[in-house]
Amino acid sequence: MQKVYTKIESIVGNVVTVRAKGVRNADLAMVGDSYANVIKLDGDLVSLQVFAGAQGVSTTDEVRFLGRPMMVSFSDHLLGRIFNGAGVPRDNGPALTENMIPIGGPSFNPSKRTLPNKMIRTGIPMIDVFNTLVESQKLPIFSISGEPYNQLLSRIAMQAEVDVIILGGMGLKYDDYMEFRDTLEKGGAMSHTVMFIHTASDPIVECTLVPDMSLAVAEQFALTGKRVLVLLTDMTNFADAQKEMAITMEQVPSNRGYPGDLYSSLASRYEKAVDIDGAGSITILGVTTMPGDDVTHPVPDNTGYITEGQYYLKSGHIEPFGSLSRLKQNVNGKTRNDHRALMDGMIRLYAQYKDSLEKRSMGFMMTEWDDKLLKYGELFETKLMDLSVNIPLESALDLGWEILAECFAPNETGMQTALLKERWPDKSAVA
Repeated sequence: MQKVYTKIESIVGNVVTVRAKGVRNADLAMVGDSYANVIKLDGDLVSLQVFAGAQGVSTTDEVRFLGRPMMVSFSDHLLGRIFNGAGVPRDNGPALTENMIPIGGPSFNPSKRTLPNKMIRTGIPMIDVFNTLVESQKLPIFSISGEPYNQLLSRIAMQAEVDVIILGGMGLKYDDYMEFRDTLEKGGAMSHTVMFIHTASDPIVECTLVPDMSLAVAEQFALTGKRVLVLLTDMTNFADAQKEMAITMEQVPSNRGYPGDLYSSLASRYEKAVDIDGAGSITILGVTTMPGDDVTHPVPDNTGYITEGQYYLKSGHIEPFGSLSRLKQNVNGKTRNDHRALMDGMIRLYAQYKDSLEKRSMGFMMTEWDDKLLKYGELFETKLMDLSVNIPLESALDLGWEILAECFAPNETGMQTALLKERWPDKSAVA
């Protein structure tokens, strides 16, 4: 039986306080006609964050505690649907109320996990060839504002070889939300996609619910044997929402005003990535924008300790030197016998190209080798690094050999002779 309280002690911003007993942290409540959740307990003094804001709430409004945490419906009817951060449809479709599951539960039992060992193909060479995405991996995309990270996520959503895509948007501009929706609909990916979207104009508390909504649904799909890819953008907005709520609760701030549990808050979400023994998997890609391109900012700094590498988006492409997939060695030895060697060799030559580029900019005398490197670097950037390039892994590897052959003699590449004899486009050129 739900107990009704009719005396609100205080209203500060979007937080109301009432005296009540038998209430748990994160429980859901109704303040008047608006949903709220418990964010702080101090004896019998309970603080609730009102989803729709406290404007219009009076101290005599009824407060009803529902005795349960936030829940979301799970079924195949979710596919193709768009919801807000509270699980309410924003696509004018019917509300889903069957098979309600709680959000924000613990991560999966480690004894039921299997070692990540399967590749997720995306059709993007800078991922597939040089920093392979591995099933059940957790990776952030480090970026600065203005970079095309949402466009990159859209491409991955359309092209990734997975069963289900779950897109969680936090603090999105309305134009970005519409672009996601239109791109996935036109690309035919909406039929296996679920979207939980919080826009910048929505209540701040809904921003903090989006990752939990997305991951709760992802876990249920994975338990049915589906390979699920969860795309989250932007985790810095999520952390900023946590920061705003911590300030409201008068918590002692930590670095740059963020709450002291920022690491735990991020880790509890990223650790939901899992390859379940005998079932499916959850892979997480989360955009983390870096204010001022500062990788020591608390959000990317904490994220780097949790995740298994990062994709570094800079100047419109995935930067070869800033990016790292720590699990790529688990899979790229199983793709093609030249994958590892070609990946290492091309990045080594690209590093030399950067040195030659600096020499030229400083007016040093250029050698014939420098000229070859400059030609190679330009071809590498336009044919492989450009995010508009969309080719399968095998075609990207073949293209890598063609770029090498166009710029260098076989013995200049540092590749093993046996591999050169097998893969060099012009076999007669190999001694």
